[in-house]
Amino acid sequence: MTALQISSSPWLSTAIARIEADYLRSADTHLIPLPLPEFAAHGIDFYLKDESTHPTGSLKHRLARSLFLYALCNGLIHESSTIVEASSGSTAVSEAYFARLLGLPFVAVMPRSTSPEKVAQIEFYGGRCHWVESAVQVYDEARKVALETGGHYMDQFTYAERATDWRGNNNIAESMFSQMARERHPVPRWIVVGAGTGGTSATIGRYVRYQRHNSQLCVADPVGSVFSAYHRTGDVSLTGAGSRIEGIGRPRVEASFIRTVIDRMVDVADVDSLAAMQALSQLLGRKVGPSTGTNLVGMLTLAHEMLARGEQGSILSLLCDSGERYLPTYHNADWVHAKMGDCTAATRQMNRLMRPAQA
Repeated sequence: MTALQISSSPWLSTAIARIEADYLRSADTHLIPLPLPEFAAHGIDFYLKDESTHPTGSLKHRLARSLFLYALCNGLIHESSTIVEASSGSTAVSEAYFARLLGLPFVAVMPRSTSPEKVAQIEFYGGRCHWVESAVQVYDEARKVALETGGHYMDQFTYAERATDWRGNNNIAESMFSQMARERHPVPRWIVVGAGTGGTSATIGRYVRYQRHNSQLCVADPVGSVFSAYHRTGDVSLTGAGSRIEGIGRPRVEASFIRTVIDRMVDVADVDSLAAMQALSQLLGRKVGPSTGTNLVGMLTLAHEMLARGEQGSILSLLCDSGERYLPTYHNADWVHAKMGDCTAATRQMNRLMRPAQA
C-alpha cells in the first residue's frame, strides 16, 4: 500500500473515528484532595489526579491513545499491522486495548518481572506477551519482533514526548489546571510526577511554560534510574541498573525525557516508595501502586522544604494506577521482604514525614 493510498484509506478514517469515539465515551479523571489537615493548617494543600479510573486503569491510557493517533496520522500503521511495544506493563495494557479496538494483533515485549495482573490484562485485551530477562533488552527485542511480524514498533520511549499536544487539547496538564481553578491555591507551587518514558513530564513542563504559570515541575526518580544523573549532568551516554519500582525509572536515557523542562529531581529509595504506598493506601482507604508512593515521597519532601521557608501553596501529583495490580508483589509483605528488604525504618520515617510538626 502506498503512502497516498494510506492517507486516503477508508480503514484509516474508521480507525481514527473509533479512537475518537472511545475518547468521547470517557469522562475526565478525578482530582482528589489529600486529607492532611496539619499541613493544611500551615497553608499547604495536597492533590492527586486519579489516573487509575481510565478504562485500562492507569495514566498510560492517555499515552497509548496519543501514540496510536500519532502512528495512524503519520501512516506508520495500517489494517494489517501487528503492533509491538517495549513496556514494563501499563503501557502494554493500554496499547492492547486500542489494538483490539482497531482489530490489530498486539505483542508486548516485557521483562519477566512484570506483575501477573498486568500480564492477565494484556491477554484479556487479546495481546501476546514476549519475554526478556531484563529491562535493557526490551528495545532491541521489540524491533526484532516487529521485523519478524512485518509489524510496527510503537517505541513509547522515543515518541511519548511528541505524540501528545502539549499546548492543550485537553491533555493532562490542561485538565489539572482546570480542575484546580476553585481551590485555595489554584496554581500549584509544585507538580510532582515520575518518569518512565518522560512523556508526562515533558507535556506538563512545556504546558506550564506555554501558559506562563508560576508552577515548578519535580520528577521523583527511583534509585537505579539514570534520569536524575542525566538531569544533573546532561550526559546521554549514562546507563544504570534500572528501577525496581515498576513503571518508572529507566536503565538508559530515553529520548522522550526532556531534562530542560524539569526544575527539580528527588531521588527516592525503593523502601521509601513502598512505605509511602502503604501510608497513602491507608489514608485513601484503597490500595495504590508503588509509583504513586514514589510521587508522595517527592510531594512530602517539597512540602517540608516549603514549611522551612515559610511558604504556602498547593502540591499536585498523580495517582498512577491501582494497587490491585500489585497484590502478589508490592502489596505482599513476604515478597517485599525478599525482593526489597526490611521497610521498618522507612515506615517510621514516612510516619514522621506525614506530620509537619515532626519535620
